[in-house]
Amino acid sequence: MNKRVLVLSSSPRRGGNSDLLCDQFARGVQEAGHPAEKIFIKDKKINYCTGCGTCLNGRKSCPQKDDMAEILEKMIAADVIVMATPVYFYTMCAQMKALIDRTCSRYTEISNKEFYFIVAAADTGIPAMERTLEGFRGFTSCLAGAQEKGIIYGVGAWNMGDITETQAMGQAYEMGSRV
Repeated sequence: MNKRVLVLSSSPRRGGNSDLLCDQFARGVQEAGHPAEKIFIKDKKINYCTGCGTCLNGRKSCPQKDDMAEILEKMIAADVIVMATPVYFYTMCAQMKALIDRTCSRYTEISNKEFYFIVAAADTGIPAMERTLEGFRGFTSCLAGAQEKGIIYGVGAWNMGDITETQAMGQAYEMGSRV
């Protein structure tokens, strides 16, 4: 059975370390015969949630006119969602947090999904990534039937491209090939 895979890359740098891991994951997915789409969040206009309350209880859709409605449709249609972020001050970047917050209007429809998390950081310690992962888990704990399937730790990568010299590149490909 083919699984539709959506990769959400929140790196502010195309070809940044977390973005390169996304590419490896997607390559593994595609070579295993599954369709994969990567959204480079920087290319999209995603406003932050204003807390206006319009979407509460599903009464109305979010009134903001940006690219989030399109991304939400893709999240709802996907079987597998990969969420990737560079780690800034031991948490996810603002681009990813804005995307998560903006799912509010339809988060109950993002159900029964498999999730993979990719984190890339200059810090070399995997335990230092726990705050970032807890942010992802806080989101997925609000989703019915969400299953955490794997984590790729791209640690010890400060400069753009440093990740290519780490084991994380192979791990990303292998994890993608096993979706």
